[in-house]
Amino acid sequence: MARKRKGQPIHGWLVVDKPEGVTSTQALAKVRWLLNAEKAGHGGTLDPLATGILPIALGEATKTVSYVMDGTKVYRFTLKWGERTTTDDREGPVIERSGVRPARERIDSALGAFLGDIQQVPPQFSAIKIDGERAYDMAREGETVELAARTVRIDRFELVSLPDGDHAEFEVQCGKGTYIRALARDLAVALGTVAHVTLLRRVRVGRFGLENAISLDDLAALEQGAAVERLLLPIETALDDIPALALTDAEAHRLKHGQTVTLLTRMDRERLKDVRDHVGGDGTALALCSGKPVGLVRVEGAEIRTVRLFNIS
Repeated sequence: MARKRKGQPIHGWLVVDKPEGVTSTQALAKVRWLLNAEKAGHGGTLDPLATGILPIALGEATKTVSYVMDGTKVYRFTLKWGERTTTDDREGPVIERSGVRPARERIDSALGAFLGDIQQVPPQFSAIKIDGERAYDMAREGETVELAARTVRIDRFELVSLPDGDHAEFEVQCGKGTYIRALARDLAVALGTVAHVTLLRRVRVGRFGLENAISLDDLAALEQGAAVERLLLPIETALDDIPALALTDAEAHRLKHGQTVTLLTRMDRERLKDVRDHVGGDGTALALCSGKPVGLVRVEGAEIRTVRLFNIS
């Protein structure tokens, strides 16, 4: 006999403002416990040092986590000039010093070289696996970790302020896999100095921003039902860039039973045209029935095939 899952079947997204000193896994576990949720996952890890947006997928929303992780992120961070650490943030010991403090004009002129697709070597203290072992575990044991450069995308990189001679505040909009600690490290090198991140805050992940977020403490102060009713965002919030395809009850029924739906009438062709005008490169669309998500489908000519169904009663 299959073991029954514990918790309530809650479906949707909850946006947490993660505090400093808490891992993403710990924040996820706290949310799941507070809501008594049957199933949960998060949409992109934040370092314990970092604060800010941690989207939590509940129930069937976990099937859309990859779309959130692939989405654009916005970070605000503060770096300290003149000190390089082992971790490229304030948690590691200082291993190099410099007396160079770049002026605003030099910083502004250097930022352009970091826009677009750039090559970035991740920090040694990162979660990347090498032969099955985490890089940060190897680095903690004193091993020299050689990580290959990877392509990341930087859409925007702005100097926000210079609060004093030793610190600078920035805002970055970037794509998947970008390490802000590495970006700060490389910017300092380009300016002829060294630096490390002292504060890091993620303010947006795709559609999820601070305007949607709640702290763990505030969440704990709410009753479970009230928290879900007030704060839960629909599953499709994570699929904002994917076109929607409206289905009839009969078409949705066929998809749910593993059958292909063929759309051939003139009205059907109009429906498909609207989808094809906006469909992604892989032909994926969000199937809806009476405004409720049915699942992710692939449009192949006049045929609609199931990619992932949402099991929502």
